[in-house]
Amino acid sequence: MFPAASVPSSPTGNDPVDPHLSAESWSDDKPEEACGVFGVFAPGIEAVKLAYFGLYALQHRGQESAGIATYTTDGQIHSYKNMGLVSQVFSEPILNDLPGYIAVGHTRYSTTGSSRVANAQPVVVETSQGSLALAHNGNLVNTVAFREKLLAKNCPLETTTDSEVIAYAISEAIKTGKDWHQSAISACQQSDGAFSLVIGTPTGILGIRDPHGIRPLVLGTIENEDNPDKPHYVLASETCALDIIGATHVREIEPGEIVHITADGITSETWAAKPERKLCIFEMIYFARPDSHMKGESLYSYRLRLGHHLGKESPIDADMVIAVPDSGVPAAIGYSQSSGIPYAEGLIKNRYVGRTFIQPTQAMREIGIRMKLNPLRDVLEGKRIIIVDDSIVRGTTSYKIVRALREAGATEVHMRVSSPPVTHPCFYGIDTDDQDQLIAATTSTSDIAKKIGVDSLNYLSWEGMLAATGRNPENYCSACFTGDYPISIPEPLKRTKLMLEKA
Repeated sequence: MFPAASVPSSPTGNDPVDPHLSAESWSDDKPEEACGVFGVFAPGIEAVKLAYFGLYALQHRGQESAGIATYTTDGQIHSYKNMGLVSQVFSEPILNDLPGYIAVGHTRYSTTGSSRVANAQPVVVETSQGSLALAHNGNLVNTVAFREKLLAKNCPLETTTDSEVIAYAISEAIKTGKDWHQSAISACQQSDGAFSLVIGTPTGILGIRDPHGIRPLVLGTIENEDNPDKPHYVLASETCALDIIGATHVREIEPGEIVHITADGITSETWAAKPERKLCIFEMIYFARPDSHMKGESLYSYRLRLGHHLGKESPIDADMVIAVPDSGVPAAIGYSQSSGIPYAEGLIKNRYVGRTFIQPTQAMREIGIRMKLNPLRDVLEGKRIIIVDDSIVRGTTSYKIVRALREAGATEVHMRVSSPPVTHPCFYGIDTDDQDQLIAATTSTSDIAKKIGVDSLNYLSWEGMLAATGRNPENYCSACFTGDYPISIPEPLKRTKLMLEKA
């Protein structure tokens, strides 16, 4: 059900990088997000280009595949999806072949189902009421049982994704006489896990969030020049996708809420019996773009506060603070402000490397991290450096970065991490390794420091991470740091990832 785990650290402990890993796989030592979803209802407008730019803004949430489905006024669906980045999948001629005023889009990183074109989204399913197109961000924990239940009803499941299971559950509910709204609720009531959904139908779009709101989903509007009283509506994983198309952020979809947008306007209902807010804290630390807004402020502001807390908790005497770009920059600036130690750019990121299927030579693997990060010798030479990153998962990239800093002349390298140690795998839509491959689950902080070659290593405390939100700490899922899962995990899934848990 889950993709193959990453290659573990070298048993020698000297170099945690497996030389057989591709340059890309071992240089991206971060948990991977599941997906980005987008939907637009805009009568009188060709919706596909709005969807294209919306997905472009959500590219960071998934780089394996992209897809868009559109609906014309007669209810006909047009769709295209393929492997690759948004800019690689879509061209002007392809977009021109996707007419319509309704669009549903998706960028994918696989957490359930392998990375292949058959598993790209939106999932399109034919029903007696017309075609539905479903885009899903999250991960179900009851996929196996749910899928077997649908197969027993002779549903023609063709992929290995949990998203297809939800789509066919809607189709089955349609057969019983339920409308789109009721059918979507029926499918969600059978789904356990994390899911933020955008669903296109011949007459409108639906936006749905699981009862815990683990993955984000926001609502926006675009001014309707022909009818100012009836704005166009947009659904997206993050507000940055609203900004790029000039939409106004209205609010987030609440945990356990369903919104239904048609020509009659928008309706809202709480479909879950007992919603309980548990937003993934990693969305705020790392996944969502820093210019996206949650709870009335940009995530840049939150990450800046993480750095402030980190600086107070883990002071060290040094000459400068630098960041692992780009995700570590706000926390590094916050650390600098808190400590009074100057911030500088010590690593330059090559933003145009992109994803490549070309395998590097062995010699290139030895310096592979520099494909993406290059140290500035004249800035670093002779300096005591504090380097700030947002997380350490396997430690592979950290090792390479530290080695590069020392080769550039840094006399001391101290690492500070703006989140607690990642000790438990995620089951809700983040592709983390099995527990035995999470370095902090098997290794003490002092030993991690030795493995990655730093003079000192400190993580932000769990309390500091939550205090920086300025909100009720009970409103967040932090299971990857604590093992306290808000949605119960079936034992077979636990055994695949929680290999080190004590009985």
